[in-house]
Amino acid sequence: MNAVIKYISARIITYLITLAVAVTFVWWMFHLLPGDPLILFYRSIVLKYGSQSQAYAQIINVYKEAFGLDKPIWEQYVTFISELLKGNLGPSLIGFPTPVQELLRRRIPWTIGLLSISTLLAWIIGIILGAVVGWKQGSKIDRIVSIFAMSMSQIPFYIFAVLGALFLGYFLNLFPTSGAYSLKVTPGFNLDFIISVIQHGTLPALSIVLTSMFGWVMSQRSLIISILGEDYLQFAEAKGLKKRRIFFTYTLRNSLLPQVTALGINLGFIMSGSVIVENIFNYPGVGRFFSEAYQVLDYNSIMGFFILSIFTVLTANLVVDLLLPLIDPRIRVGG
Repeated sequence: MNAVIKYISARIITYLITLAVAVTFVWWMFHLLPGDPLILFYRSIVLKYGSQSQAYAQIINVYKEAFGLDKPIWEQYVTFISELLKGNLGPSLIGFPTPVQELLRRRIPWTIGLLSISTLLAWIIGIILGAVVGWKQGSKIDRIVSIFAMSMSQIPFYIFAVLGALFLGYFLNLFPTSGAYSLKVTPGFNLDFIISVIQHGTLPALSIVLTSMFGWVMSQRSLIISILGEDYLQFAEAKGLKKRRIFFTYTLRNSLLPQVTALGINLGFIMSGSVIVENIFNYPGVGRFFSEAYQVLDYNSIMGFFILSIFTVLTANLVVDLLLPLIDPRIRVGG
C-alpha cells in the first residue's frame, strides 16, 4: 500500500508542476512575441473587409482595456493565472465580448464525439486484426495484411479525407461533406437530428479510423509476435490447452497493457482536435475553432486552444499512470 501511495503522490506532483510550467510557457511565449496583437488583429480585419474606421485609436484602447493589455506585463500574468484558476480564459476577439471558454465549450462536444469514437473504433479494429495476423505469423494472411497495413499507415490522414469527400461525397453522394448536421433538422434529442449527425460525421470519422487503424495493426502484430516465444505459452500448449484459450487468455491479454496505455495517451490528444480534417469538412470542432482564431490573429483564443490541449494530454497521461497499479501488480509491490 505504501508503494502505491508513493507512486500516486509522485505522479500527481509531477502532473501539477508540468501543467503549471507548460501553461506559464505558453502565456509568456505569446506575450513576448513582437508586435501588438490588437493592432495586428485590426489590420487583418481592414485587409479582409477593406474598410477602416476613423476612430482607430479609440477602438484599440477599448480592446486593450477589455483584454487588460494596458497594465504592466507582470500584472497581466498574475491576473491571467488568477482568472484561469476560476476557469476564465478571457474575452475572444472572434466572438467579442464572449469569453474564450464559452466558445470552446460549444465546440468541445463535437470534437469529443467525432475523435473519441473514431479513436476507439480504430483501436478495437486494429487490435483485433493485428492480434490475428500476429498469431498467424508467416501465413499468407499475415503477409498480405502486413504489407497492406504498412503501406496504408504511411498515407497522411488528410489524403483519406480528401478522397472520401470526393468519391463518397461529391461523386456518389452517399454522405454530406460539410457541417455537423443538416440545417433542415432541429437540434435536440430527436431521431432526425441524431441520424443527421451520424451522416455528417461519417466521412471525417472514416478518414481518421483508416489512418489510425493500420498503425494499431502493426504495433499489435509486433507485440503478439514478441510474446509467441515465451515459455509460459509453450507450457500452456504442452498442458494440452486449446489454441483458442491460449490466444485469448495468455497471448492477447498479455499484449493489451502497453496498448491500453497508448490508447489513453491517444485519447488525451483528441481535445486538440483534428485541425485539417475539421477544416476539410467544415466540422465545428475545436480544430476548426483554432483555424478561425488563427486567421484573425485572436491570441486569446489561440492561447486557450493550446492550454486546453496541454491540459487534456497531461490529464490523460495522469489517468493512465493512476490506472496502472490496477493493471500491473508489480507497481503495487514496488517492483
